[in-house]
Amino acid sequence: MPTLTQLQAEKARRERDRHLEHVRKNSDLVRARCQSLHGFIREAWSILEPASVFLDGWHIRAICLHLEAITNGEFLAMGRDNRLLINVPPGTMKSLIVSVFWPAWEWGPRGLPSMRYLTASYNEGYAKRDARKMRDLVTSEWYQALWPIELIRAGETSFETKDRGGREAKPFVSLTGGRGDRVIIDDPHSTETAESESERDTTTRIFRESITSRLNDPVKSAIIVVMQRLHEKDVSGQILALKLGYTHLMLPMEFEPERRCVTPLFEDPRTADGELLFPERFPRSTVDRDKATMGGYAVAGQFQQRPAPREGGLFKRGWFKVIDDEPVGITSRLRRWDLAATLPAKGKEPDWTAGVLMGVTDDKRFVVLDVKRTRDVGHVIRSMIETTAEQDGPGVRIRIPQDPGQAGKDQAQIIINSLTGFAVQAERETGSKETRAESFAIQAEAGNVLLLRGAWNEAFIDELSNFPAGQFDDQVDAAAGAFNALAVKPARQPRIRTL
Repeated sequence: MPTLTQLQAEKARRERDRHLEHVRKNSDLVRARCQSLHGFIREAWSILEPASVFLDGWHIRAICLHLEAITNGEFLAMGRDNRLLINVPPGTMKSLIVSVFWPAWEWGPRGLPSMRYLTASYNEGYAKRDARKMRDLVTSEWYQALWPIELIRAGETSFETKDRGGREAKPFVSLTGGRGDRVIIDDPHSTETAESESERDTTTRIFRESITSRLNDPVKSAIIVVMQRLHEKDVSGQILALKLGYTHLMLPMEFEPERRCVTPLFEDPRTADGELLFPERFPRSTVDRDKATMGGYAVAGQFQQRPAPREGGLFKRGWFKVIDDEPVGITSRLRRWDLAATLPAKGKEPDWTAGVLMGVTDDKRFVVLDVKRTRDVGHVIRSMIETTAEQDGPGVRIRIPQDPGQAGKDQAQIIINSLTGFAVQAERETGSKETRAESFAIQAEAGNVLLLRGAWNEAFIDELSNFPAGQFDDQVDAAAGAFNALAVKPARQPRIRTL
C-alpha cells in the first residue's frame, strides 16, 4: 500500500508530465508569452514554486519594466547610467524577480546565454538559495524544452553555460573577486546589524570601493541594488545622498502622496493616502497586525522606505525615563489634544487623535501621566474628550487646537460647549511642528521629562524618536502643546474659557 507521501509524489509527477506535454505541443505559444519578463514569471512560477499560487500585483510589473529597460539598453539610450535601486518592503517577491527570474529570462527568452551575473547578499545562505533556485529553473525539463541552455559547470553557488555565461553568488562582505555584466546586490544589510555603525560602515565602504570594479564593462554593465531600508545611512542612503546616478524605484507598503515614486518609465498609480502596495498578499488586516508588532521605527524603514534614526532626530529614546509611581509635588496638570485633521480617504483609516496629560512638579520636572489615542472620527472623538475630562477631574486644564478659518473655530466651539465646568481653552498653532516641539526636546535631553509607566509608553517613545521623519506626529504635537502651556505660568483667568 503506497504511503501518502508516495501518492503525493506520484500526483506531482503526473501533473509535471502533463504540463511538459502541453509545453511541447504549444511551445511557440509559451515562448511568445515569455517574451516579457512578467509573462515569463507567470509561466515559470509553477516550475519554481509548485506548492504556491502566483499572486500578481502591479508592483511586479513595475519591477519587471525597469529590469527590462536594463536588458534593452533603455537607460543608456536616455543618457542615464545603467544602474537601478529598488526599495520595496520584505515579502514582495523582490529576490525571486531580480535574482532568479530575471537572469533566467535573459539567458533563455531573450537569447543572452553569454551574460554573466555576480550576485551578493549579506547572508551567504540567501545568496546560495537564490543561485540554487535559478540553477534548478534553468535545468528544469520545462525550461530545457523551450530554451536548451547547456551548463558545463553546475555548482551550488557558481555555474556556467557553454556560451561562457555564468552566475557566481557570494556573501556581500566577500565581494572582492569575480566580475559580471550584471552585479546584483540583494539586501546588503541584515536587520540585526544595520544599526551597528561599524557593521554598517563596513558594508557601505565595500559598496563604494568594490562594486564598480566588479563590472565587465564600466559603461554598459549594470548594477542593481534591491533592498528594504534599514537605516538612513545604509547602502540606499549612500546611493541617494551621494547622487550616484541610480534610477530609483521606491514603493512603500502604504502610499504617501507627497513621496510618490516617479521614474523615466513609471509613476506610482496609487492615489489615496495609505493605499496598500500588494493587498493580494498583504491585506489591511495583515499590514496593521505586522505594524503593531514591528513598531514605528521598523515600519518607517522596512515598510515605508524612509528610515529615521532609532535614536531620533529631535528626540532620543534614552532621554525618557519611565517611572512606576507618580512623583510628589505636581503643582499643575494639563491635557492637550491634537485632533485628526481630515476625514479618511476611501480605503484608508482616519488620522490619529491624541490627548497627552502632563504635569509639572515644583522642582520643574515634567511628567507625562497618560496618553489617550484613537482613530475614531466626529462625535466619537468629542465623546472621548468629554469622558476623559470627567476621568481627569475639573482640576486638570484642557487645551485644544483651533484650525484657521470658520470651520476650525466652529469645531473648537462645539468641543468647548460640551465641556461645561472644565477649564478648557482653544489656541491657534503658530510656527512649524519642529519649532513647537523644540523646547520640549531641550527639557527631555536635560532629563527633566518623566513618563509614568503605562501601555502607551512604547508607542509614545517610538513616535517621538522618529519625529520629524516618522509617519505620525499627533502625540508629538499634543505633548509639545502640553509642555508649552505648562512651561508658561498661566495668568489669572476664569475657570471656564470660551472663544
